[in-house]
Amino acid sequence: MPSIHFPEFPQDVPTHPLLVVDYSLLLARDQTEIDRLWGAAQALGFWYLKNHGADDLAEGMFRMAAETMLLPMEEKLQYEQGDGGNSFGYKAAGANAVDATGQPDTVEFINIAKDDALAWPKQARRAYPSTVNANMPTAVTPFMKKSIEINNTLLQIFNDKLGLPHDALQKRHTLQDYSGSETRVIKNPPSPHAPLKVAIGAHTDFGTLSFLHNRLGGLQVLVPGSEDWQYVKPIPGHAICNIGDALALFSGGILRSNLHRVVQVVSPPPGAQSSFERWSLVYFTRPGNDVQLRALVEDSEVIADAVKRTPDKNFETGCTSLEWFTRRIKNQRMKNRTGPETWMNSRGTEHKVAAA
Repeated sequence: MPSIHFPEFPQDVPTHPLLVVDYSLLLARDQTEIDRLWGAAQALGFWYLKNHGADDLAEGMFRMAAETMLLPMEEKLQYEQGDGGNSFGYKAAGANAVDATGQPDTVEFINIAKDDALAWPKQARRAYPSTVNANMPTAVTPFMKKSIEINNTLLQIFNDKLGLPHDALQKRHTLQDYSGSETRVIKNPPSPHAPLKVAIGAHTDFGTLSFLHNRLGGLQVLVPGSEDWQYVKPIPGHAICNIGDALALFSGGILRSNLHRVVQVVSPPPGAQSSFERWSLVYFTRPGNDVQLRALVEDSEVIADAVKRTPDKNFETGCTSLEWFTRRIKNQRMKNRTGPETWMNSRGTEHKVAAA
């Protein structure tokens, strides 16, 4: 089971300070807090969220994942996500590349579809290991519902700030429509004496909003205008939220889908934390499968003006959310790799960067 007693993140390791947003104030429609969220979503696309009320539900998800990862490998592989571009299911360490050279990743994780969690006990998308099924009604579905509630609150705020018609974003993220929305619990082994290794390669998130819970350092962001990766310090009781490709595209680039990655935590940095397994939990909100990924210029003068001001950028993907998502998932898989071009075909809205 993931430990809940971790050493503190070392004080001498540089971190990038994220803005702290109070979810209880957002619910109260406090305008000052809404403006703080809006600023964070535009500047870096990452922020801390406190008073969200999901911590106890997250603990249940970590327990479920710990039970799942202890299953025999042959059993876990019966539920492998495969190489066809499907994300739901189990992924073994080394199944994905982390860069254009084909370096394999170091993490294993379990992904559970929103559609399956909400349909339980019926199966909507696929089958899962027995440990997931046993925890579906008590841990998985409650966490999913809470995460959906939180992300929908954020979506409504962004909808209004973008000058979109009422529920324009929500209509692209209905509970009834199949989508790539899912929860993921990631396990990364400790490596206290190894050189720095990338566990999850530099990427922007596939979808709309991400709601992340982690206990140990390892997450890094590439701050705009910088070529150096900077750690994001985990803070107890604070989730980390970020914008994904879909919302960046819908908004015509007003909201930022920023590059980030996860590195294996080593010593130094970040100190004593390197001796522990790193567990993280995230809920990804993604648009319905048939939703076109493009700037919503016809629905918002704010978005239309933003697109006009950036004629060098293309917000017309020509594809649906499912097509975008499938391309990115499929081309990360090691078994689909033919060369550096495979990695490039897995990329999202991010630009080429020189950061190492």
